[in-house]
Amino acid sequence: MSSPEAAVVQDADRLDAIGAIGVARAFAYGGHKGRPMHDPAVPPVSHADFEQYQQSTAPTINHFYEKLLHLKDRLHTPAARRLAARRQQFMEDFLAQFLREWDSLDVAELE
Repeated sequence: MSSPEAAVVQDADRLDAIGAIGVARAFAYGGHKGRPMHDPAVPPVSHADFEQYQQSTAPTINHFYEKLLHLKDRLHTPAARRLAARRQQFMEDFLAQFLREWDSLDVAELE
């Protein structure tokens, strides 16, 4: 980063993209773009560059694996890393529950 201030601003932007608000934003954006929530037939991919990432039409769940879950490792400040740890855990827990429900694994617990 070019300055400590720029690092703080970039951290704030990245923190806004993760956690509960990040989950809500991801689904709101995916819905706006008409993307499906999830499609197990479309695996997440590592994009070669930002342009390729921008052109992706992948399901919203893929966005977590392709970008959002990596943001905590790109933070600059100790304070941002502390906040990110809890938000990261929330996203991981959300994804685990989402996929359990998607696959109806929670229904098996009723039997």
